[in-house]
Amino acid sequence: MYEHLLVPVDGTEISERAMSASIGLARKLNAAITGFVAEPDITLPSVGRHPSVVLRENAEAEAAAASHARKVLAEFRARAAAAGVTFHGHFVRTQLVDDAIVQAARDHHCDLIVMVTHGRGAFGELLFGSHTKNVLARSQLPLLVLH
Repeated sequence: MYEHLLVPVDGTEISERAMSASIGLARKLNAAITGFVAEPDITLPSVGRHPSVVLRENAEAEAAAASHARKVLAEFRARAAAAGVTFHGHFVRTQLVDDAIVQAARDHHCDLIVMVTHGRGAFGELLFGSHTKNVLARSQLPLLVLH
């Protein structure tokens, strides 16, 4: 059936559900998990500021994003290991989170994407968008959506 799950997580409360559910599913299927963090790549404005200040602030933002991703993936790795599930973790910074998720599934040869949705409804999607809906539209892989 499914042998390799891609599970995008971000360290929020709902990504905890993605971790738990995907570990349980992977264990039942004897599948591996690739945990994936896509941190938004936010470039700080530089108008009227010295380039060295902008470079330092961008480097600090990069370090903070990498630290956060490592922490989230380390927790996921520990939980998967405790359940006897093979785990690999990957992290990217990008402006296009949805595309990065789809690309990661391709790059890591995953055969199922497991995502959690906030379930905000139509108005919430209008305001905040929906990564899950966008991944569903862009990917050829099956997508398991947890609510």
